[in-house]
Amino acid sequence: MIIHIDMDAFYASVEIRDNPALRGKPVVVGGSTSGRGVIAAASYEARKFGVYSAMPASVAVRKCPNLVFVKSRMEHYAAISKQIREIFFRYTSLVEPLSLDEAFLDVTGSERLFGEAREVAREIKQAIREEVGLVASAGVAPNKFLAKLASDLEKPDGFTFVDPDHVQSFLDPLDVKRVWGVGPQTEKKLLALGVTKIRDLRELSKPTLKRSFGLNSDHFWRLSRGLDTRPVVPDRNAKSVSHETTFSEDLFDRESIAAWLLELTDQVGRRLRRHAIFGKTVNLKVRFSDFQTVTRSRTLDVVTQSTHMLAKEANRLLAMLFEEPLARGRSIRLIGMGVSQLSRTDKVQQSLFDQNEAQRDKRLDEAADKILDKFGTGSVRRGSSLKHGVAFRAEPRVNDD
Repeated sequence: MIIHIDMDAFYASVEIRDNPALRGKPVVVGGSTSGRGVIAAASYEARKFGVYSAMPASVAVRKCPNLVFVKSRMEHYAAISKQIREIFFRYTSLVEPLSLDEAFLDVTGSERLFGEAREVAREIKQAIREEVGLVASAGVAPNKFLAKLASDLEKPDGFTFVDPDHVQSFLDPLDVKRVWGVGPQTEKKLLALGVTKIRDLRELSKPTLKRSFGLNSDHFWRLSRGLDTRPVVPDRNAKSVSHETTFSEDLFDRESIAAWLLELTDQVGRRLRRHAIFGKTVNLKVRFSDFQTVTRSRTLDVVTQSTHMLAKEANRLLAMLFEEPLARGRSIRLIGMGVSQLSRTDKVQQSLFDQNEAQRDKRLDEAADKILDKFGTGSVRRGSSLKHGVAFRAEPRVNDD
């Protein structure tokens, strides 16, 4: 059985925990009252006004003029996330983090020792509440898709168990937009077919799905039946490390998109260095407003964990994509950046010039990491992120294949 733990409004909840005077107020992390920057997290009070993470602060202020802005403290959140992850490890070593605030746990092999998965999930929720002072939602199910869907159903402080013998009865009544991959454009297509519930999607024939959704048809066919064979993959076994973020409103401005990409790249670089991993292939993922998703990649001559080198290649891939006819005049709803072909060693043949440049990048990264570890996000940033005016951004998702 799989457990998905999702911290409720994590960054905002941490700030409210640390400053009880904020309780009950519409709190957002990141951005500013002047409308600059992007919202990294929003409390449930702020969400009542339609304010969500990844939303430009200027839009958030219009939706809720009384927003309380709090500066992002990413390293503080990372430290708390580590504390929460240690609770997970009490029950299983098969922990796959998706970001600082959520993770999958495979407890199949631990049930004889700790009891049924649903009881383990309740114990984890209670431990997080008592030891960390925060609230988490949990979903327990036979696979990752169902577990993640379940954890989102009763937020905040939710708990949902999906009985392996009654998966279809659990899925059928749910809105079809809960199926992973169903965005606004896909939902319109489904509505045109008379599909509003997952049951309706399941009842569509394969030929109908193929005509309407092409390569995604099998994906929807499987998920409508609760089928998902993806394993829980711990960090140590990851084949790739990638971060991505979905915008609350589609972005068209190329400079803002490039600034987001830099932030994602910086997070990937820091994570590689944190785990002493090097990568050789740089991957770019872009999802347009119509939900078409494209990927581009380039394999480097050497392995690296240098943010500078990763950013250089990621920006090159983005610039090349912008020149393609398929990208012209289109806005973007999601962007992701990742590294694959991972290695535990950087022993490669390099010229003296390459070695000097690599050592320089290493010293810069080490210095930046130390500053960020001590003073938190915003204490040091790349010049281009200042240029684009994207001051604070949400911690992106992490996908380990």
